[in-house]
Amino acid sequence: MTAAPEQATRYEAVIGLEVHVELATRTKMFCGCATDFGGEPNTRTCPICLGQPGSLPVVNRRAVEYAIRLGLALGCTTAPSSQFHRKNYFYPDMPKNYQISQYDVPICLGGHLDTTTAAGTRRVGITRVHMEEDTGKSLHVGTSGRIHGADYSLVDYNRAGIPLLEVVSEPDLRSAEEAKAYLTELRAIVLALGISDARLEEGSMRCDANVSLRPVGHTVFGTRAEVKNMNSVRSLGRAITYEIARQAELLTSGRPVVLETRHWNEDAGETSTLRVKETTEDYRYFPDPDLVPLEPDPAWVDELRAALPELPAVTRHRLATTYGLSGEQVATLAGGGLVGLLTDAVEAGAAPGEAANWLANEVTSWMNEHAAAAPPLSGAQLAELTALVGDGTLSTKLARDVLTGVLAGEGSPRAVVDARGLAQISDTDELTRIVDAVIAEQAEAAQRVRDGNDKAIGALVGGVMRRSQGKANPQLVNQLLRDRLTAGG
Repeated sequence: MTAAPEQATRYEAVIGLEVHVELATRTKMFCGCATDFGGEPNTRTCPICLGQPGSLPVVNRRAVEYAIRLGLALGCTTAPSSQFHRKNYFYPDMPKNYQISQYDVPICLGGHLDTTTAAGTRRVGITRVHMEEDTGKSLHVGTSGRIHGADYSLVDYNRAGIPLLEVVSEPDLRSAEEAKAYLTELRAIVLALGISDARLEEGSMRCDANVSLRPVGHTVFGTRAEVKNMNSVRSLGRAITYEIARQAELLTSGRPVVLETRHWNEDAGETSTLRVKETTEDYRYFPDPDLVPLEPDPAWVDELRAALPELPAVTRHRLATTYGLSGEQVATLAGGGLVGLLTDAVEAGAAPGEAANWLANEVTSWMNEHAAAAPPLSGAQLAELTALVGDGTLSTKLARDVLTGVLAGEGSPRAVVDARGLAQISDTDELTRIVDAVIAEQAEAAQRVRDGNDKAIGALVGGVMRRSQGKANPQLVNQLLRDRLTAGG
């Protein structure tokens, strides 16, 4: 669905995001059960996370630490006292029939996150960062994969009780591109802090979007719809774009936008009604009587502030100014957690631009293909690879094959070259013999080159590369071909 031009100019989008971050703690939020991904269903549970009578929760200190660290990174104020509440609702994936969360006294308040798009930089306010526990996982068995139309449902409580942080933004975003930039930057900060693997596709970072429209120039918010089930930055952008167009069409035709929760269908590329939106009163929040208020020691908060790592925005500026890298390169390296690898490679002797190119292109592609959080590659190995290209041992094409071997665990670049026999042929005598053979085989192409058709040399270069199994030095091959053909060979 695409909004008509007059609709797009008549209304302004108002967007706020709620991002859940699954914390990388060893144990759950209120008990000692392991948080490891996977496992047989309902084996990583105990009376506490199952909500059995008589069990009492105990707050995970590391989860509190991670919450404060994220709040500090976002410029939030750490509350001197915060409290857990019970958010009451009935759903099979919540074994206690309530979720322990924070309500009106969260651990972190205020703050901001700057997002940059082609339209410029926008400062997005952070309303709050609060702690809560995750729910279990429902599996709806049937053709639809959803509760509607399912034959039956199964519930796995292994995930119930895993620590979550919810980051709630102010409704300061105005476009799908700004929302994508916000989520990308927040994810980069989470990765830099090391508090989560932030894998959207696996659900360890999840995003809901609240979208409404209002006439351009007005300040009163319109009725919002909350959109769920976006498992990538791309999906978030597509869902918001669709929702803006849907609401614009409703308002233009005089129909109201309904306050509701909507489901994003990635395959269909559209949102659909999931349920009527609940209000705060529906959840009947009240302080959890089993948990005392949290009052972090100010000295501890100061220690956490002093120990914060370099944040992505600072890292990008440093890489651009120190190494002269492009904005696209630094964004890819910072977003993929590859800055340390780049620094190690440069310290080992690699040229910054060359190392950055390998990381931003080949290594990042490998990580995406293998869904890897980090590559099995050291800075010294990357520096060695670039050196082998620089001294003519490897062509760029052969270097890609060598990198594949290194990432597969076959050893250092030199070891892979020796084991696979991938060294580039730069011996003039050996290449001359191959060049002469190809000129004889492709006499017509050779004659076209002699007659001034320079493009015809490509066929001859290809013939030499095939005969050498891709190992011939392409620059030397070009030179030898031109020398032989000019000399009447």
